[in-house]
Amino acid sequence: MTPRRPHTIVVAVLTAVAVLSNAALGVSPARAERPLIDPAQLPPPSAPAPLEPTEQKNACALPSGTTDPQEVPTALKALDFASVWPITRGAGQLVAVIDTGVTAHPRLPGLIPGGDYVSAGDGLFDCDAHGTMVAGLIAAQTAPGSGFAGGAPDARILSIRQSSNVFQIVDNRPDEEKAAEPENAAGYGNVRTMAMAIRTAVDSGASVINISEVACVPTGGGVPDGPLGAAVQYAVRERNVVVVAAAGNLGGSACQAQNPRTDPLRPDADPWNGFATIATPAWFDDVLTVGSVESDGTPSSFSLAGPWVDVAAPGSNMTSLSPSGSGLANGTRGNDGVNPMTGTSFAAPLVAAVAALVRAHRPELTALEVVDRIQRTAHAPAEGWNPLVGHGVVDPLAAVTDLVVPAPRAAPADSVAMRAPLPPPAPDHRPRNAAVTGSVLVAVILALGLALSIPLRRRGRP
Repeated sequence: MTPRRPHTIVVAVLTAVAVLSNAALGVSPARAERPLIDPAQLPPPSAPAPLEPTEQKNACALPSGTTDPQEVPTALKALDFASVWPITRGAGQLVAVIDTGVTAHPRLPGLIPGGDYVSAGDGLFDCDAHGTMVAGLIAAQTAPGSGFAGGAPDARILSIRQSSNVFQIVDNRPDEEKAAEPENAAGYGNVRTMAMAIRTAVDSGASVINISEVACVPTGGGVPDGPLGAAVQYAVRERNVVVVAAAGNLGGSACQAQNPRTDPLRPDADPWNGFATIATPAWFDDVLTVGSVESDGTPSSFSLAGPWVDVAAPGSNMTSLSPSGSGLANGTRGNDGVNPMTGTSFAAPLVAAVAALVRAHRPELTALEVVDRIQRTAHAPAEGWNPLVGHGVVDPLAAVTDLVVPAPRAAPADSVAMRAPLPPPAPDHRPRNAAVTGSVLVAVILALGLALSIPLRRRGRP
């Protein structure tokens, strides 16, 4: 064996230390492995509040008002939520919206304040014109003459403000010292406050959690999202809560590189090998991750692909409740005109509404069984699954009513009785004894021969 050089040993030791350190800090591996889950990193229960002093830096976003259509908006026609409402409208379900806050609206009568991790509020202030639109897609009530309504109009909304693009930390530290954790907002909000918000939502009695936010990082260095993974596991595995999250949108400062699609020449290749961008909490196994499609069912060009994408729903040119006034909005106003309601952020709440409908109609199902039902009743792509739309576009009526046989679980093998091991046989020393005896005899013969040869040599001398 070739001996290791000293510097090779040092590198190996440092690598092992780095791996152990990453595991201890909750830094998930970037390639070819799934994220790490450490239950010990679950945030303790606490009252919602910012981790640091914050202040508003920019003006609140201005929603773009739109007329209330008499027909169902185009983006929602394919899902046909109205076909499910004679069976269930989501009554009894509390859907937590972890977002930019939800402003009170006449068509959200069941709105509940859940807390504020951005400022000193209660979660019922949406300065970013985002969370209110998300909540409306989930639970906006039907109204006479209006074709718009949320997918589960009888569900209640628990609003937890976790991020905002218009608030920032009151801090004079250099930027490089502020980037210790990935952020899911340009202003304030990171994976730690998101983990705390999930814990708060679960402890507040939510049955479904919608997270229309994502933190993206390029692969290569891991993701310090240990508390977030622990919070997701706590919600789903320990407290039986369905967690729905957006897959993420291409563009911006973080989600820059698209992940590879399925290779038709290698259909059986592991999709966890070789992706370029990690999206959290989307990449956790227990999360129902939602990609976006257009109204015709084709994948949206902005939707971030990944091996963690489970299903898809419409996410382009949406209409929902306005955070300003009592009407509807279809986007926000910017310097270049109207920024439309487009993104996986608006596909996720439609799936959260489906989860609320299923939970209301089938309360005996666990959170994981609800997720399995939604996936198995979706309109699957030709290949059965792909990293853009997962198992396909959700079907609310099928998810609620179809006969779905639970996925079989591998039964543990019966144990087989085995005899006790036989005692080891007594060691056979005969070969050794024969060898020793032979050696002794040879030595004796040699000694006798030497002794007999001495007188003969003396006689032969002159």
